[in-house]
Amino acid sequence: MYPIDEDSIKLKMVNHLQKLGLSDHFNGEIKAMSEEIYSHYIEQEAVQQDLIPADIFKSSLAFEVLRLQGYKVSPGKFCGFLNDESALQHIKDNSEMFGSVLYSLYRTTNLMFESEEELRELRSFSRSLLAECCLSSKPNNDGIMMWPHLQEGIESELLVPWMARMEHLDHRKWIEGNEESPLWLGKASFYRISCLDNMDLLQLAKQNYEYRQMVYKKELVELIRWSKVWGLTDMGFAREKTTYCYFAIASSSDFHYDSDIRLVVAKSAVLITVFDDFFDMEGSLDDLQTLADAVQRWDNKDLKSHSKILFDVLDNFVDEVAKKYHDQHKFDITNNLRKMWYEVIASWLTEATWSKTGEIPSMASYLDTGMISIAAHVLVLQASCFTPSNSNTCHHSLNPSQYEAITKLLMTSCRLLNDIQSYEKEVKDGKLNSVLLHLKENPKANIEDAVNYVENILEETKMKLLEHALTMDGIDDSFPRPCKMLHLSALKVFQMFFNSANHFDSKETLLNDINKAIFVPFEDHTSFNLPKPLTFPSRSKKMHSVVNSVYSINLKNYSKSTKLTMHQIPFSIALKSHQLRMKIPPCTLRFAC
Repeated sequence: MYPIDEDSIKLKMVNHLQKLGLSDHFNGEIKAMSEEIYSHYIEQEAVQQDLIPADIFKSSLAFEVLRLQGYKVSPGKFCGFLNDESALQHIKDNSEMFGSVLYSLYRTTNLMFESEEELRELRSFSRSLLAECCLSSKPNNDGIMMWPHLQEGIESELLVPWMARMEHLDHRKWIEGNEESPLWLGKASFYRISCLDNMDLLQLAKQNYEYRQMVYKKELVELIRWSKVWGLTDMGFAREKTTYCYFAIASSSDFHYDSDIRLVVAKSAVLITVFDDFFDMEGSLDDLQTLADAVQRWDNKDLKSHSKILFDVLDNFVDEVAKKYHDQHKFDITNNLRKMWYEVIASWLTEATWSKTGEIPSMASYLDTGMISIAAHVLVLQASCFTPSNSNTCHHSLNPSQYEAITKLLMTSCRLLNDIQSYEKEVKDGKLNSVLLHLKENPKANIEDAVNYVENILEETKMKLLEHALTMDGIDDSFPRPCKMLHLSALKVFQMFFNSANHFDSKETLLNDINKAIFVPFEDHTSFNLPKPLTFPSRSKKMHSVVNSVYSINLKNYSKSTKLTMHQIPFSIALKSHQLRMKIPPCTLRFAC
């Protein structure tokens, strides 16, 4: 029988709260428990671990939980068996005993930094065995963790990488997965940790999720109305991606700070899509040059038709963002924003010139321009202005000549992600990208070679960005952690859109996810009382009023103290004007046959 220690219970509680989507409401408690977990992890880091599945599982889960919070941890604690041929063979021969362990080990490799060769090896080893597990009809009970949908989770993990998954939807999947059956620990007899099986906590997670859905639906209505008022939905040439843009931002957990941030990013994304289509498909070179000149001097003189509409909505949007920032911090960032938008528009003009004249740039020139034209930095840097810890210094990061290393890594990664999934379409459109340029510069290479070349660059770039984002000390110290996490969230959004196919241009592949993220509630439970839908004003100048609306939540069922069997820690949750306190007495375990 595998022993269950206090650290394991705390570790699984932290993991459970995070996966339920309740981290914001338990920040202090999660931080306190994580400090203890980290202290014990470091103390035991130099101790060589035996091939005990429960210990490997615990260490790998601790690594995942701690690294995602920015702690400096090494994977060596659970990778030692990779140097032992007999241990590797034992795992291969008895893979059914290591199902949940291999799953946990594989998940740690999602957080691999560039220099961590042992995690590269671990990823290859664990992935091959997990693929075999998916083909097996054996039960999923390995005596470590009895998960009701372990095989389904493994298949999903192998099919859709963590980098391409939106945390909001992962929260829903975890909530639904814990409705049917609790998590179990142990061997021979199964031990049940009641704090992980507490229905009040699960109900709170559902209500938290549906509350966010309520907010998201109202913001999406506001965004669609804004897009229609400015005529962006009626251009005739542009892709209508308003809902896609908002879904990606709302589902990415680190864009959740407040409505202002979500709507700033969403409006930017809509503008970028329409501008990009105008430069790609609609405008002549003369039209595009005229528009770029107008943006450079920031004056709509001589503009007409689509060009004038685009400039006017951009001008209004920049003024809106600058005013929000000035009202809060008494500093004018208008010129910073204008320079950044002009830089992007100038890059679109350069690419349009290459396409329309047949000029073939070098790979270096293409990437210098392409990392700007993808415009990922516009999304995150504007949003960074409104994160609490970066509010007074954000104007420095908006300067094109002073982008931080993590911003440049994001720009490059997003460009390469787009190129890998769009080269076939761009061949037909007579355009170039990094895949096609590699073919031209290497006549002996085939298309598979070119894709692999770009994918290798992409993987290295993503690992560097991940290290910048998840390292609290020593890398990009001038950039606060919330801003770093915005960069990681943006990368995940682009990975989601361009994972295995160009989902951004598809009309159907994301509809199910959009519905689950925003529109479809959970089934068979009592929801809190939702307010009636707000009536949106018809005049655009009043639209901002909905952004700061306050919603009343009825938490009558949770006003009493609820007992969860774990450690004696007072948990406080504040949702708007209501407060829930959970008293957690000492840990007890129940037997179940």
